[in-house]
Amino acid sequence: MNQEIQAVKDQAVDQEILVTKRDGSKESIDFEKIHRVVHWASQDLENISVSQVEINAQLAFFDGIKTEDIHETIIKSAADLISTDVPDYQYLAARLAIFHLRKKAFKSFTPPSLIDHVTKLTNLGIYDKDILNKYNASEFEEFNNYIDHWRDMNFSYAAVKQLEGKYLVQNRVTGEIHESPQMLYMLVGMCLFQEYKGKARIKIVKRFYDASSNFKISLPTPIMAGVRTPTRQFSSCVLIETDDDLDSISAASGAIVKYVSQRAGIGINAGKIRALGSPIRGGEATHTGCIPFFKHFHTAVKSCSQGGVRGGAATLFYPLWHLEVEGLIVLKNNTGTDENRIRHLDYGVQFNGLMYERFLKDENITLFSPNDVPGLYDSFFADQKKFKKLYEKYEKDDSIRKQQISARELFAMFMKERANTGRIYLQNVDHCNTHGAFDPSQAPIKQSNLCMEITLPTKPLYSVQDKEGEVALCTLSAVNLGALESLDELEDITDIIVRSLDSLLDYQDYPLKAAEIASNNRRTLGIGVTNLAYYLAKNGAKYSDGSGNELIHKTFEALQYYSLKASNEIAEEFGPCPLFSETQYAKGIMPTDSYKKDIDEFCNTELELDWDTLRKNIKAKGLRNSTLTALMPCESSSQISNSTNGIEPPRGFISVKQSKDGILKQVVPEYEKLHKSYELLWDIKDNEGYLQLCAIMQKFVDQSISTNTHYDPSQYDGNRVPMKLFLMDLLKAYKYGIKTLYYHTTRDGASDDQNAAIKGDDDCEDGVCKL
Repeated sequence: MNQEIQAVKDQAVDQEILVTKRDGSKESIDFEKIHRVVHWASQDLENISVSQVEINAQLAFFDGIKTEDIHETIIKSAADLISTDVPDYQYLAARLAIFHLRKKAFKSFTPPSLIDHVTKLTNLGIYDKDILNKYNASEFEEFNNYIDHWRDMNFSYAAVKQLEGKYLVQNRVTGEIHESPQMLYMLVGMCLFQEYKGKARIKIVKRFYDASSNFKISLPTPIMAGVRTPTRQFSSCVLIETDDDLDSISAASGAIVKYVSQRAGIGINAGKIRALGSPIRGGEATHTGCIPFFKHFHTAVKSCSQGGVRGGAATLFYPLWHLEVEGLIVLKNNTGTDENRIRHLDYGVQFNGLMYERFLKDENITLFSPNDVPGLYDSFFADQKKFKKLYEKYEKDDSIRKQQISARELFAMFMKERANTGRIYLQNVDHCNTHGAFDPSQAPIKQSNLCMEITLPTKPLYSVQDKEGEVALCTLSAVNLGALESLDELEDITDIIVRSLDSLLDYQDYPLKAAEIASNNRRTLGIGVTNLAYYLAKNGAKYSDGSGNELIHKTFEALQYYSLKASNEIAEEFGPCPLFSETQYAKGIMPTDSYKKDIDEFCNTELELDWDTLRKNIKAKGLRNSTLTALMPCESSSQISNSTNGIEPPRGFISVKQSKDGILKQVVPEYEKLHKSYELLWDIKDNEGYLQLCAIMQKFVDQSISTNTHYDPSQYDGNRVPMKLFLMDLLKAYKYGIKTLYYHTTRDGASDDQNAAIKGDDDCEDGVCKL
């Protein structure tokens, strides 16, 4: 031990620091034991000072300190040293945290055998009893021998704290943790593939374990936290539609409560509710309008805390032409009163080409109550030509209640609220229907989800037992682009993801019959990506200058192609989804056939894969899954794999996020080697390059993308971003075929490292939501 440590040790001896053990007895602090643990954790890490960690920790020791608090103090000492100068402290802190975690979970650093562990937790009612029932002792032994517990040492500190806080099975009242990360990965695979048979089952479980534990794929919160427990609801995103009917509104509210309580993020389509002052029962009463019913949905969303994993959250959708739009757009605004504001929901405002046309021509938009204009609401999604015809007809009908507003005034009002709150989103409903997986004449898309990446058909519920309504579910996962050595790997990775998520649809339970029927009929999946910023950096490409356009084209072509190929092959084994006929794929229409050709102006890269053969195979054998891709935020799950968030540029080389354990610092991948190649968010002068990349991705993605827009007021006169720029980006996104816009982020003057996450990201996870 060097002189510094010896001095601290001598001081501690002089102060007679005693440690309080778990049984209440006391003994002298053992500095040699502390040194051995920190030294062990520092193996193969660079530029780590074991002595510095020990000195910082020992300065915080006090007489009577508990054994557990010693561990926590050492971990915090290492975590406090995380910086871009010495990023490996994030791994030292993580290993110390894993050491402590295993001691708490297993009373030993060495994990128990898999079968002993599962038997114990099954008997305690913590694990799903099917794990023991479906697998024999020989299979348990084979999986036990296959688990590589050293992979626990590859996590960063932020990852371990996320695992402890959200994903590892635990008693959320006492904080007692029951498992380690490698147990999690193996058991998730065993649960998902329990219906596979023989050697094929063993092989696919091992493939899944390797892909997930080596961070090739990223799993969303509901899967990581829930699969292997008795609670079997793992769809990240739930889309619920209500009609303009009290029974339907009540049924939608009940559906929200059921799914919020089981970890799902919610999308609510309430755009059909009639406007304030509309007649009820032929004029016997007047309608109270949308806001009281939106408040009703808000109460349902906030009624449950999702088992302590995360708070309930929802995005509520309505059309731009709704008669109450001026009052609805400001619902999240901090001004006003509680009576006319609902600030803890997010809102998705729905646009289409006619709305943009009115803006460009500087004309008016006419506002209607949906109940006054038969057929208008449905055609808004299903048939754009019919919508325009009806819209213009109703504008000329003086007998219909209506109001006109300048299109530019209304667009500016929308953008003002989007800029001020960051949480007023946009859905281009025509793009969702003309460039999507479904035939809009049979299965129109009428809403998105919490995080604006899911585009699935819905139908209103009229009771909780309703079998005719359609509650849409989407089950998510992501490919870690940074872990790819070659795009050829995507063929195997997407096969694992599609098989695992498809199996999940049969494994999970469904609180609502309408959700079960829809899920079984459509079998919708959403495969996304994470770590895009690192992927660009290590390939020498940037967001801003077009240098990444060709790379992204090739990458997302491969992602969609191999995802479809996997689903097609699984359809040959198990049959296509029952409502495959309602997809565009059934007609041989691929996403590459319907994208906005404006993209070709900045990316004219040719397709490289054999789409013609794939098209023929899909028409002949079908798809197991109606949808395959959706790009979600990956806010929490990205931390597990030490990735940059989803498709977003990092705000700084170190992300700093608040948790119940304090500040978590995470350094971008390969900082020492690539820090000059990374493009940080606030170094990007505008949204053009980012929107181009999103448009290229959307060319292939059959659902949507959690697309954000970013603005730095310091770059403009008076520290104010011009409204003209906001509106130009809105028009540009539409021109490029972007389906949805998610967060609007504004640089707030904090340091880049401290400005790592915008308020509210925890609402949507990885679908994880959140993924």
